[in-house]
This record gives sequence, structure tokens and C-alpha cells, in this order.
Amino acid sequence: MTASAFSDLPVAVIGAGPIGLAAAAHLAGRGLDPLVLEAGPAAGAAVREWGHVRLFSPWSEVVDPAAEKLLAPTGWTRPDGASYPTGGEWAERYLRPLAAVLDDRVRFRTTVTGVSRAGRDRIVDAGREDQPFVLHVRYEDGREGRVAARAVIDASGTWSGPGPAGGNGLPALGERAAADRVAYRVPDLADPAARARYAGRRTAVIGSGASAFTALAALAELARARDGAGTRAVWILRRGLSATTFGGGSADQLPARGALGLAAKAAVEDGHADAVTGFRTEAIERDGSGRLVLVGDDGRRLDAVDEVIALTGFRPDLSFLSEIRLRLDERLQAPAALAPLIDPNVHSCGTVHPHGHAELSHPEPGIYLAGMKSYGRAPTFLAMTGYEQVRSVASALAGDTDAADRVELTLPETGVCGGSGLYDSPEPGRTGADGCCAAPAPQTLPLISGSTGSTGSGETSGGCCGG
Repeated sequence: MTASAFSDLPVAVIGAGPIGLAAAAHLAGRGLDPLVLEAGPAAGAAVREWGHVRLFSPWSEVVDPAAEKLLAPTGWTRPDGASYPTGGEWAERYLRPLAAVLDDRVRFRTTVTGVSRAGRDRIVDAGREDQPFVLHVRYEDGREGRVAARAVIDASGTWSGPGPAGGNGLPALGERAAADRVAYRVPDLADPAARARYAGRRTAVIGSGASAFTALAALAELARARDGAGTRAVWILRRGLSATTFGGGSADQLPARGALGLAAKAAVEDGHADAVTGFRTEAIERDGSGRLVLVGDDGRRLDAVDEVIALTGFRPDLSFLSEIRLRLDERLQAPAALAPLIDPNVHSCGTVHPHGHAELSHPEPGIYLAGMKSYGRAPTFLAMTGYEQVRSVASALAGDTDAADRVELTLPETGVCGGSGLYDSPEPGRTGADGCCAAPAPQTLPLISGSTGSTGSGETSGGCCGG
């Protein structure tokens, strides 16, 4: 293929979520031709699945500047920057019109099943960089096709890969068999079917991030309702309770996120939920009545529950990138150069350093993981992080190295220490700037404010929302 033909190819963007569409807007603004491939039927398909959850970032932080510039000629105006959209509002009032402006540069119901170099598997060196990327796709009607691209930005997110209930990263014994009673998303309790599922029942909520907070608060609200009598939650944490378990509270620079943690705290203090700490689920069994019994790796058996909601983070799907040469951190499954900047073993409370195309690069030139996908298993990704990532990447692909290297990013203090289940075995007496200390002995207790101990289990918030 000639150099001219190669440069005429589009930049393939995988995913029509907030970061994928922002990437397309930045590419278009740079005079490059984006082609967005989205498996779902509409823009923000994954966002719509948690559309009932309110973001903890306001409109001013979840609209990309290049996208807003692209939308302006249509008469679109950003909603009140100080207000907080739900996922559904974000998708409908921003992502849908943005996809409409991009028009035929967005293809829906198109699933990417593989990415490679034309005529080269991952073993072949010769002429590799002289070949375009080839994306294998599957359409809704089952047909297959190929798309040639000059570069690839994978912004497909991690929504399709929720973490299991098992405390060792694998499904607990019996978890699959109990699939009819185990959910991996925050339930929409405004939906009659979901409400009937949880009302008057005892539900175990596994996790300690924003999604778990949201679920606990929602179940507590149901318990207070006329049709929710008897609703109760048991909150399963893999570590102990501490003063920072519920986040930054009123000191959180994302006020809505702080309020969410306080709502979860109220659920426990008001008696709508009990906290079980130091518990890592090893098995899920059914008792004689068909209810579920959680068994810990220490042999403890909890009282039976009717439902389980596992909110233990998300994992990236790397299967369709098997023929691409990626350099990923062995723990986080994030780009190797980015991982030290976001590693929950080291960074907490929002200490994310500025990063862009350089940290997102791989041995395979021209391919980038962006957005939630770039964070792998690391938690607490924010939309503004992804917007800055794709601005830098688009600048690099356009040949503007100065703009690509000029990365500016200031994130609000999260108020949440630790993060993704990586402080399970701290050194005895260890304390750090995050105020976390040695893991306590396992215990079952209602919340006592100011309790000491390490922070909760791994959880990925979706980046800018409560779920």
C-alpha cells in the first residue's frame, strides 16, 4: 500500500461512549477522518445501562471542549454546568446529539472482534509498520467485514467485564450456579421488576467504591418506603472500616461523590445495613430454602441472604487485541508507562499525574487504549482524564508533537484512600499519607465512626458517576 493511500485511511475509534466520541471530535478538529465503531444500537450504550445513576461530576466536567465546539453550530448549548446529570441524561442530551453531528462517521451495531496489521500476525516483524491496521467486525445480522485504518483508539471501556464476587479475583465456588440471584450492576429500584426483586429481601452488597455506596443508599431508601418494609442489606468489605471508608465527605472536591459516601454511611448508621469486614468470599451456597449463604476463605458462614450484588470493579477485554503488540502492566492491565501513575498501591486520594499519548503508547505504533480501557483494573477514572488523553493522542496523530506533549490535567481530590483491593496484607503497623493502617481482625459490626483499619475492596466507579 502506498504512503498516500495509507494516510487517506480513517482513524478507527472503538466505542461510541463519552471518550470515543470525544476522540472523534478531536480528530475531526485536526482534519483527520475518524470512524467510530460501536457494538450497541446508540451512542453511550453502556452509559444508558446505568442511566438511572447520577454522576458525581457536574455538566461542566463531563462535556469535552472539542465536542462542544463541534456541537455549537447546531444550536446545542451545554446544560447548567453546576448541575449533575444522570447517565441517561448524559447519553441523551450530550452523546446522542454529538453522534448525530458526526453522522456517518459513527457506525452502530458493529462489534470489533479483532485488530491486526494487514497481512501480519503479531510474530512478523518485516514491513509491519508499513501496513495499515485491519479491524475485523461483526454486524448485527451476523455478517462479517473488515475495516482498514491508519491508527486505532480503543475506547471500548470496561463495562462488559465486571469483577466477580470471589475474593481472589475468580468467581466464588457456586457463583455461576447462583447466577439467578447474583447481579453485577447497581439496580434501578424505580423499575417495578427490580423493586420487587429487592423489596422486603436481605441483600448482600460486595464492594466499597462508589457503586457499592449507590447500592447501599438505594436499598436504604427502599427500606424507608411504604412498599419496602423488611428490606435490609449486609455490606461485605474485604478489609475493615476506617474514617476514610466512606470517602471525603464534605471535604471531597467532588461534592456529589462526598454526599454519596455520606448517604451510604447513613444507611449503616440508621440500621438499614450491617457491615461485615475482613471477609473474602470463597463460595456461595444455597440453603434448604434456596437462599444464598456466603462462605469466607476463613471458613465463616454468613446468615443467608436472598440476593447478592457484586460491585467489585471491572476488567478490560483484551481478547480482540491478541494480534497487536501491547505493553501492559502485569497487575493493572493498563499501559505499562501509565500504570505507575495510577497504581492504587502507591496513589490514593486523586494523586493522578498528567498523562497523554506518550504514556498511552505501545510497541505497536499507532494504537492507543484510552478512557476507562486505559486504566485497566485501576479505579477512580474521571471523564476529564479521558478527554485530555484523546486530545493529546489526536494531536500526536496529526503530527503536532508540541500540543501532544503539552498535557495539563488537574483532578479533584477523591477523598478515597487505597482503591482496588491491593492493601489486603500491609506491613504490620504500616501507615501512610492516606491514613490507612494495618488490617484489623475480621469482624461483623454496625458502623462505628472513626473505626481504624484498611480501606475497602476493589471497585471501579465508571469514572464520573456513582456506578
